[in-house]
Amino acid sequence: RRNYKNVFDALVRTTKEEGIGALYKGLAPNILRGMSMNVGMLACYDQAKEMVAKLLNDPMTNGPTLPTKLGSSAIAGFTAALFSLPFDLIKSRLMAQKPIPETGKMPYSGVADCAVQIFKKEGPLGFYGGFSAYYGRCAPHAMIILISIESITQAYKNAFNS
Repeated sequence: RRNYKNVFDALVRTTKEEGIGALYKGLAPNILRGMSMNVGMLACYDQAKEMVAKLLNDPMTNGPTLPTKLGSSAIAGFTAALFSLPFDLIKSRLMAQKPIPETGKMPYSGVADCAVQIFKKEGPLGFYGGFSAYYGRCAPHAMIILISIESITQAYKNAFNS
């Protein structure tokens, strides 16, 4: 803990003590995680909506029904979790790393090194430990975002395409 007085003190002190670049440490893993989550969520949502509507016999004449939206967004949450968990794991490992006591060096030199070490030590399934808990976090996020998008889009269509 660095005993900052407030967020502005943290920004000023970090910039003075570590340089402006320190404010951007960890940016790459966060961008990778965010991109992969959105690709996973948005890429499959419309396809999942068609499949769920077919299963539920939803004609979608006035847009999908709530059960169709919930089911398809839960599927989109699954793919979001599937795509983004490896990057979330890498981000978390990089954030939590501490210098090795014997050498004083950090365990990982960056995103790629972290990914390679996880793969070598834990195998490909090592990237998916804790998937069910992560899905439990991603699914509600995807459901809220995608159902909101559907509602906003429908309201826009009703307002401007009368």
